[in-house]
Amino acid sequence: MRLLRMMICVSLLGFSSPLAAQSLQSSQGRIAVEAIVEDLKNPWGFAFLPEDGLLITERGGRLWHVAADGKRTAVRGVPEAHVQGQGGLLDVVVARNFSRSREVFLSLAVRQKDGSGTAVYRGILSEDSTKLTEAKRIFEMAPGSSGGRHFGSRIVEATDGTLFVTIGERGDRPAAQDVTGHEGTVVRIARTGGAVGDNPFRGQAGAQPEIWSFGHRNPQGATLDAEGRLWVVEHGAKGGDEVNFIKKGANFGWPVISYGAHYSGAKIGVGTEKAGMEQPAFYWDPSIAPSGLMIYSGKLWPEWRGDFFVGSLKFDYVSRLNGAPLREVEKIKGSATKRVRDVREGPNGAIWFLSDDKGTLYRMTPAN
Repeated sequence: MRLLRMMICVSLLGFSSPLAAQSLQSSQGRIAVEAIVEDLKNPWGFAFLPEDGLLITERGGRLWHVAADGKRTAVRGVPEAHVQGQGGLLDVVVARNFSRSREVFLSLAVRQKDGSGTAVYRGILSEDSTKLTEAKRIFEMAPGSSGGRHFGSRIVEATDGTLFVTIGERGDRPAAQDVTGHEGTVVRIARTGGAVGDNPFRGQAGAQPEIWSFGHRNPQGATLDAEGRLWVVEHGAKGGDEVNFIKKGANFGWPVISYGAHYSGAKIGVGTEKAGMEQPAFYWDPSIAPSGLMIYSGKLWPEWRGDFFVGSLKFDYVSRLNGAPLREVEKIKGSATKRVRDVREGPNGAIWFLSDDKGTLYRMTPAN
């Protein structure tokens, strides 16, 4: 397996390719786009380690550690994922206190009695980053569904250390309106597992206590803003991909309301709005198939501070959104932006993204 030769500097910030970088034009001038890790198979998520390198998941079940000198190692001890359709090993998050705890969280599809469903594991990464130990399942969606669609699966660590996890409705549309199951929800769990005490449905008869919000279709991007508030991007059907500001206990409407239509062209639900259901902060029509969401700090591009960056799996670009109301203001597009699966900000302000189609992790910085 080929790995780009990379020159090590002091830390992760020194990741550099000796090959000439591509470049593309943006509203802030030329951007250098460097391929940092190549030859990945269906990469899905990545996370930076504070001490050395980063972690990358492949949907087929492999977790890679990539050191700052370019050495790539398959991490041992990763829980087995059920690989079917869109399911497999999906997101990875490094705990905010990793330097002390060495905690890593993984989301993946697991086998269940009635098919498969989204689960979350907590593990401890060894000091040499080659092995995940004490891997424990801390959450598993109920009741589970057949088929290989709509696992959701982004994980976000909240400012209080709890975890938000997005879960798709698994192709069972009505289930997104039923809080007795986890389909089509954002859940909030403790780092060691279990519902958090002030979750909105905790104590409600028959409801799943982990649920934080519901009425979602397939949320594949999630992040916190500068104030620690949760935002999610999710796939619509034929049109109606959404950016949603997540509120405690809120109903986001799927499949009762939507700005899209069924793939057959038929109307979805009652239309675009209904009392008691949230409106999206922004929606795309036609659909871009959004995956990955990052809100930028402004470190390298001050003019982009607070802007949203979203990957497009369908139209092969990185979408930039800003304003109030939120709107798409730029499409960052080039030969590298094929099926962008995840977008994250690096420790020094560079914008990194995963291309599913290219099997490559890229880094964007201002061109010299």
